[in-house]
Amino acid sequence: MRYAIVTETYPPEINGVALTVQGLEQGLRARGHDVMLVRPRQDADQGVAASTDTVLVRGAGLPRYPGLKFGLPATAALLRRWTCSRPDAVYVATEGPLGWSALRAARKLGIPVATGFHTRFDQYMRDYGMPFLESIALRWMRRFHNGGDATLVPTRELAGFLLAEGFGKVVRLARAVDTQQFNPVRRDLALRKSWGVGENDLVVIYLGRIAPEKNLDLAVLAFRQVQRSRPDARFAWIGDGPARSKLAQEHPDFIFCGLQRGGEVARHFASADLFLFPSHSETFGNTTLEAMASGVATVAFDYGAAREHLRDGIGGAAVDDDAAFIAAAVRLAVDDDLRRASGQRAAASMQRLHPEQVSADFDALLAGLAESRKTHAPAAIA
Repeated sequence: MRYAIVTETYPPEINGVALTVQGLEQGLRARGHDVMLVRPRQDADQGVAASTDTVLVRGAGLPRYPGLKFGLPATAALLRRWTCSRPDAVYVATEGPLGWSALRAARKLGIPVATGFHTRFDQYMRDYGMPFLESIALRWMRRFHNGGDATLVPTRELAGFLLAEGFGKVVRLARAVDTQQFNPVRRDLALRKSWGVGENDLVVIYLGRIAPEKNLDLAVLAFRQVQRSRPDARFAWIGDGPARSKLAQEHPDFIFCGLQRGGEVARHFASADLFLFPSHSETFGNTTLEAMASGVATVAFDYGAAREHLRDGIGGAAVDDDAAFIAAAVRLAVDDDLRRASGQRAAASMQRLHPEQVSADFDALLAGLAESRKTHAPAAIA
């Protein structure tokens, strides 16, 4: 089969959408399919020409997200490319101008399209002080996704929400984690020593974008409560974002490790003891699975990946409100046996998740859309 994947973010950019899309692309290639990747040209692509399997389009900087770009409209270019080399199905991962262009081009050519719902932009409106735009953002996303043949979501919870909000053809595509990469054996005592902690001291970790939409004030508050009972605790921050400089200035005792990639992400995760994930606005939260696979007890809100996989005593705690978040963080911090047992059970539970199965399910879904279009095409012509 020949598939096309359209995305406005892709590695070496580091975010959940980019890494998820790359995993889906690599999974299809591993299954023997031809995959055409369509994405904005990045700074690292200077002097790189487009190839048969990668189409680079013009992009522009994304406000508040330094280093990231969104793709500019490219309907005409995609029409030309897909007329010459027609995909059997298209997956559009992002709702930006490039995503809209791909949707229009595919519909005009009669190519089936699956869209991916990766980001709750409606909730971001509230996080950035514009709650009056929430309903507008939701309508905009509904119009986009309803223009495709299927909308892929990672959880049953999100599928139910979107169906109730008028999104049609919602399909759950579960996610997995690479347990060979994210594994407790990656724990590195030398790294912990560089943080100024010993084997029996407590390292609390946050890994992700350091930005207002991540509800980071709650993580800080929870950590300070932890310190009351565990003066030896240190807080390590992995990632970058617009809130980093202010956090560093206000909390000089925090450890900021910057962006980490590949095996370094796994090493940092496994070298910590407790992961605090305070975000209210994740569509899924890949880092929850990564922390659990690394054997790190996790505290997160009861939605997304946490609702699918995190249980008290098995991984840490999935909570409903801020007070419960802080209480769970303190409980796990002070009880070494409980925290370690939770991490061990988390790592064991992640062994049943297989990225290869996600690739197979994704393949089957796209192939099903292609076959359905072929089946109905003769009837439509008649």
